[in-house]
Amino acid sequence: MIPKDLGQIKEEDLQALRENSVPEGKTIEYKQTLPSDLAKAKKEFLADVSSFANADGGDLIYGIVEDRETGTPKSLDGLNIENVDQEISRLDNMIRTSIQPRIPSVRIQPVPLKNSRVALIIRVPKSWISPHRVIYDKHDKFYTRSSNGKYPLDVNELRIAFNLSDTITDRIRNFRLDRISELIANETPTPFNEGAKIVLQLIPITSFNPVQSYDIDKIFSNKELISPIACYGYSYRYNIDGFLTFCEDANKKSYSYVQSFRKGMIEAVNGSMLEPYKEELKIPSVGYEEELIKYLASYLSFLQKLNVEPPIFVFLTLLGVKGYSMAVSGRFPFAEHHTIDRDILQLPEAIIENYDVRAQDVLRPCFDSIWNACGFQRDFNYNDANEWAPKG
Repeated sequence: MIPKDLGQIKEEDLQALRENSVPEGKTIEYKQTLPSDLAKAKKEFLADVSSFANADGGDLIYGIVEDRETGTPKSLDGLNIENVDQEISRLDNMIRTSIQPRIPSVRIQPVPLKNSRVALIIRVPKSWISPHRVIYDKHDKFYTRSSNGKYPLDVNELRIAFNLSDTITDRIRNFRLDRISELIANETPTPFNEGAKIVLQLIPITSFNPVQSYDIDKIFSNKELISPIACYGYSYRYNIDGFLTFCEDANKKSYSYVQSFRKGMIEAVNGSMLEPYKEELKIPSVGYEEELIKYLASYLSFLQKLNVEPPIFVFLTLLGVKGYSMAVSGRFPFAEHHTIDRDILQLPEAIIENYDVRAQDVLRPCFDSIWNACGFQRDFNYNDANEWAPKG
C-alpha cells in the first residue's frame, strides 16, 4: 500500500514505485488494463479486491505495466478512459453487488498523468467483518493474500477467519456492556449527577486492533467536535483513557460528558435531558432527539478527522428510565398511561459502513424502539418520507 492518503497521491508517487522497483506483494498489485465485462475478468477482479479485504488491505493500481519476471513496475502507461466517473461507478457496482458481506470503505481514486491518460487506484481497507467471498456467476470462493499474491482460503483458514470476526463483534458488545456496568456503579471519568442518563457510544471495529492508537494531540485539536451533549460551555482535560470534555454544575458534579478514547471509541453521557420536571418522569420527545442527531453528526465528523476507518458500531442506551413516559405535547392523550417497564433500555445497534450517512437515519431504529417502549407504534417525529420533521 502506498504510505500516503489516497486523495494526495500524484503521478510522482506512482513513478516512484517504478524507480524504486517496488514489487507486488501482500498489500499492492499492478494491473495494466481494467477488467472487462467478461465473466472471467470480473471474477479475477473480485478475487483481487476481496483478497485484500481478507488480509491486511492494500492498493490495486491500474495503468501500470508489470515486469512478469520480477513483479516490479516496468512503466506507467496509464489508461485511456473516456468517462472516468462512469468507469469508477462500474467498478464500484461490481464490488458492492458481487462480494458478500459488503466491504466497507473501498475507495477508488483517479490519478491524472502527464500523457493525458489516467491511473486508477482501488484502496481496499483491511476488513474487520471478514471473511468476504466472491458470489459472482456461480463463483463462490473466499480469497486472501500473502507476499506471493492472492490464493483461496482452505477450510482451516476459513474457520479461523470466521472465529476472529465473531470474536471482534463479541468484544465490541462486551465493551458496551462493561461501560454500562461502570456507569450503573457510578464509576465515571468525572463525578456525575445521579438519575436517569442517556448514553451514546461509537465504537469503531478498528479500535480492537492491538496496535491501534490515535494521536492525543490530534484529538485535542478537534475537541470542538466532541463537546458534551446539551451543554453550552464546557471544560476539558486529558485522562488515562484519552481526552475528556465535561459540564459541571455548582456542586462540581457533571451532568454531561464525552470520553474520547485513544483507540478511537467515543462515549457520550447526558443526565440533564431526563431530569424530572415538576416530579414528572418524561422523555422530551423532540428535544432529546434533536440533540442526539446533532451531536452524533459531530462525533462522526470527529472520527473522520482522525481518519478512523468504518465500520463503526453505534449504541444508544437509556439508564434509570423505569416509569418514564413520552412527552408528546397533548398530541396523544393516551400516552400518559404507557410507561417504560424496565430500568435499562438497551436499544438496537447500528453499523455505519461509511461516513456518507445522516445521523437521523442512523438513530431512527433506536428512536422507534424508545417510542415502542412507551406504547407507540413508531417515532412520530418522522414523516412518511422518513424525514425527521417533528410537528408542534
